[in-house]
Amino acid sequence: MRYQSPHGITGQSFRPPRMGSKGAVVANHTLAAQAGIRTLHRGGNAVDAAISVAFALGVAEPSGSSIGGDGFVMTYMKDKKSIEVANGTGAAPALATAERYSDGIPLTGILGASVPGILDALLATHERHGLLLLSVCVEPAIELCEDGVPVSHQQAASSMQCSLLREAPTSAEVFAPNGEWLKPGELRRNLNLAKTYRTIAEQGRDAFYEGDIAREIGRFSEECGGLLRYEDMKNHQVKWQEPISTTYRGRTVYEAPPNSSGHVLLQELNLFETFDSVGLGYLTADAVHVMTECKKLAFADREAYTADPDFVDVPVEGMINKEYATQRAKLIDFEHALTDEDAREGDPWAYMDRSPDHSKKYRRKGMIHSPNGSKVAHDAFAAIGAAGSDTTHFCVVDRWGNAVGELQSIQMGYGSGLIAGNTGVLLNNRMTYWHLDPDHIDYLRPGQRVRHTMNPVMVTNAPIEDGGNLELVCGTPGADTQVQTNFQVVTGIFDHGLTVAEAIEGPRWTHYQGRTSSTYPHPEANHLDVEDRLDDGVIESLRARGHEVNAIAPFAGAGSEGAIQIHRESGTMSAASDPRRDGDSAVW
Repeated sequence: MRYQSPHGITGQSFRPPRMGSKGAVVANHTLAAQAGIRTLHRGGNAVDAAISVAFALGVAEPSGSSIGGDGFVMTYMKDKKSIEVANGTGAAPALATAERYSDGIPLTGILGASVPGILDALLATHERHGLLLLSVCVEPAIELCEDGVPVSHQQAASSMQCSLLREAPTSAEVFAPNGEWLKPGELRRNLNLAKTYRTIAEQGRDAFYEGDIAREIGRFSEECGGLLRYEDMKNHQVKWQEPISTTYRGRTVYEAPPNSSGHVLLQELNLFETFDSVGLGYLTADAVHVMTECKKLAFADREAYTADPDFVDVPVEGMINKEYATQRAKLIDFEHALTDEDAREGDPWAYMDRSPDHSKKYRRKGMIHSPNGSKVAHDAFAAIGAAGSDTTHFCVVDRWGNAVGELQSIQMGYGSGLIAGNTGVLLNNRMTYWHLDPDHIDYLRPGQRVRHTMNPVMVTNAPIEDGGNLELVCGTPGADTQVQTNFQVVTGIFDHGLTVAEAIEGPRWTHYQGRTSSTYPHPEANHLDVEDRLDDGVIESLRARGHEVNAIAPFAGAGSEGAIQIHRESGTMSAASDPRRDGDSAVW
């Protein structure tokens, strides 16, 4: 690598990991991380702190999340030897049919809003595992709403990419008071959101899903021509799920199951493990090439098989089967990059001890050959999503060894761009992930959950049921880039002994493949972005193998990874956040 760094030991790091012994929080905003540490200081556990961080991010980093969005909450309770996932993704509204979107799904505005699910997942997790009163956990976020949050340079720039934040009266009140965009350093307040937070803290989840807040969201949506209704809010329920897992270099890696894309990371690791992953070296041309090829094969399976498991029988067991990975890895050639036609889906059903469940209501009709669709629409999506933080991730570990890893999102940066009436709640635009090709596995149907890119990660030194202890919790925003960034961080730490800071701050690569993109219409882009901190020889070697490489600026890579590593013997914590966004870590 061409750059030296002040805190690099094995790799590059421009900041040291922050180390603590009683608690650690990593979030995409420093005030949110501090809110979590404040709750740990008050005697809360990781779940209590997660509530504080999640609510605080809704006001401190509104580009990435809101209680008007969705996500996944993964919780590790050490004494109970358990890892569980609260699926907080919302369904498509009852009125949301493909025919209703015959002209396409708008990228911003009320027609993009689906049912907000993350709040239910958060509160259900707190009810099950929290120690402190909900009102205590939400208090720091209420203060941020009322006192105001200084607008960062990134947020000042990204907000201007979403014109509705200034054009819609309810949104402009927060983001562009007096008709002018807030500038870096100015305070952004959301007094209506403070009232909503207080109501939830006092009355619980029903206030949001069945009470006046739900009615106001439904009224606002209908008045604006949207499809989300009070009945959709009332019918939502959190879904508890068991995590899925694989082993990697003697450790167990846990992920969220479908409708999350978590299986993709597990497939990438299984495929990569069939090679000499250590011998390939760190960020060598051989390593980046093989990892990119693993990504292509895993994404091909996701495109063909993954959707809402309540409606589609997803062959998860086969996709994460080790023998299946060994067979699929034979497609990888060290000298030549896989083409679109070569990197097709495999047959994971052949590696399962059961047949497809034909009682599932919907199944794939045939091979997936979705059209590229409108490049103009995709370019607009990319411009808004790249400028704003399209999702947020945070993680917490407490003094007892419990942990939470959470992804929460409003889809693109600032979601729909609309604050719902007098609630202060910024609504998502999650509908933009639905496919409108009836032959696609993830075809839009009312009441189904869309396929998600969000995937919280936990790594233990042995299976939980065998007494394994947590070694790493990590994750990142970034849509389809998430599982790729997590892939690099996990292998960097466990193959090459990098610190969490080195694994996060090191040069990053990201592969984009239009055919397997979550965005619809599919983009035409098919290229490999590599931060130019890598040597020219690495980049040229990748090009010689057939990769269309874009050498991008240092730290311009996708994602905003956050991670906490737990020392196996002492139990101390090393935390690190990504300099590519406004992330920060706090320890105790």
